[in-house]
Amino acid sequence: MRRGPSTTNAKAIFKFIMGLLWVTIALLICWSVAFFLTSSLGLHLSPLLLQLLNSLLGFFLFGLLMYILSKFVSKRQRVFYQSITEALRRIAKGDFQVMIQLPERFDEGPMNHLIHSINDMAADLGKLESMRQDFISDVSHEIQSPLTSISGFARVLKEEGLSPEMRNHYLEIIEKESVRLSKLSENMLRLASLDSEQHPFYPVPMRLDKQIQTMILACEPQWLDKDLEMIVDLQQTNIEADPDLLSQVWVNLLHNAIKFTPVKGTIQVFLEANDEEAIVRIEDTGIGISAEDQEHIFERFYKADKSRTHASGGSGLGLSIIEKIVKMHGGNVSVTSSLGKGTTFTVWLPLVAVPEHDRVLPSF
Repeated sequence: MRRGPSTTNAKAIFKFIMGLLWVTIALLICWSVAFFLTSSLGLHLSPLLLQLLNSLLGFFLFGLLMYILSKFVSKRQRVFYQSITEALRRIAKGDFQVMIQLPERFDEGPMNHLIHSINDMAADLGKLESMRQDFISDVSHEIQSPLTSISGFARVLKEEGLSPEMRNHYLEIIEKESVRLSKLSENMLRLASLDSEQHPFYPVPMRLDKQIQTMILACEPQWLDKDLEMIVDLQQTNIEADPDLLSQVWVNLLHNAIKFTPVKGTIQVFLEANDEEAIVRIEDTGIGISAEDQEHIFERFYKADKSRTHASGGSGLGLSIIEKIVKMHGGNVSVTSSLGKGTTFTVWLPLVAVPEHDRVLPSF
């Protein structure tokens, strides 16, 4: 919660008054001690000299008191600054389990904000490191699986006495796993490119309904092979987008709908638009996605049905690519699903593309 200027000024004035009060009290105590000391010595001096001596001795005692306090405060500050230096050194070495504790009665100010910023930075870097390790683990697992299959079946092919049918069967498996490995590598490179600021983004005026229609026709052999009913209702819509990137969204969504919808199922594709955005819905009558899986469906390498996705050659990157491309256009994508009833993906796209790095987020 941010403090207003009037609150900050009032607090500064209060601190100044309290500081002045403490200095005045310290001076009175020092002068009183000086007066007591000179009185106990029984000096026979003129009132003027006695007053001057009391004043000088009082200021000397005040200076001595300030010197002792400054040594105590500087030691605490030195320890505090050493803790900051040590925390930054640990962060530089990759240890993000850092939390700098603020001293008691620590005044708010630039140093307070610095400490909170360092703690937040360490927490964020810790999360990134955890994500990096998970990513490496997932990639290693995904690569190891097809490599193990390829290696195993290649070893079997060395055996004598295999029938031509069995040999061709093993070769088909090796080919399928090689394609899967190639697709995984391609998707990883695409995601890395999309994550970088150097990825080309060239929005141009285009007919969104025409592009979706073209993608549906391109997938016609797949949905005809499963005897799927394809219901299409596309409103004529002109938008500004990158055609190459956006086509990847429709290809991935349509392939998923076809792949996970049983034979003789139904796929519906709707496109409508208002004054600000285009809305695309792709509905299927497939096996659906559980509520728990829907919360993670756009995470990289996440698979709602690992055995089925493995058998179909999926890598868990397709939906991450979709979400990234849609957000690059300034849009959004969501999923609603029920197990055994089907899944609906909804994509919102602004009519005029706003690149992700150019969007101005609202301030609160």
